[in-house]
Amino acid sequence: MNTQPSARPRHRGNGRRAVVTGASQGLGRAVATGLARHGWEVVVTARTARDLLDAADDLAQTTTVTAVVGDVTDPAHRHDLATTVAALGPVDLLVNNASTLGPSPLPRLEHLAPDDLRTLLDTNVVAPMAVVQALRPHLADDATIIDISSDAAIGAWEGWGGYGASKAALDHLTAVLAVEHPTWHVHAVDPGDLRTAMHQRAFPDQDISDRPLPETVVEPIMALVEARAPSGRHRAKDLVPAAIAVPS
Repeated sequence: MNTQPSARPRHRGNGRRAVVTGASQGLGRAVATGLARHGWEVVVTARTARDLLDAADDLAQTTTVTAVVGDVTDPAHRHDLATTVAALGPVDLLVNNASTLGPSPLPRLEHLAPDDLRTLLDTNVVAPMAVVQALRPHLADDATIIDISSDAAIGAWEGWGGYGASKAALDHLTAVLAVEHPTWHVHAVDPGDLRTAMHQRAFPDQDISDRPLPETVVEPIMALVEARAPSGRHRAKDLVPAAIAVPS
């Protein structure tokens, strides 16, 4: 689907610009809201136009927001996203949040269809790196890149093989990207179990109301960004300001 950029400039931010993928709901929307609250100008993208534009309307109450509807796995959408960003100016922060869980209920590996595994890898591994490539000409020299990971990347649980493998691969690419671009701040962030629609799909017959809301991890992630911390892999629950190493 072709993207339809939608700009809603109402407030002047702090001069910093962020791009957040998968920003129409869940963690992506919460992070975009947190950035707006801290004065960042935000470019948000997601597949569902209605949800994304609803999020953009909320964000526009506090900052300048540009919404670009589309799927990060679509090269045409990534091109349109890059074109939109080029007209705005340098990107200081990219949050690769867009992701897919795969089939629900989660299948054992022996039942995971190869096409479903390909979709997981395309969405959770290939697309984030393709977004980085598309936006590379527009990323600031000291840009921060956050790839949203998962504890499934390092744990072995029944049903989580496909999703976990995709996040493990993303972790590795994130680490290599940090080595290849030492002036960037490149992080893989495991937000933990959150009360999101995607997490509910992982447990379709369970009540997940005991999980924390996505908003609870926004300030830890913001602390990581504001500290200009060295590249690395982090658990959101460990990201308290006093615990983040800041270069001397």
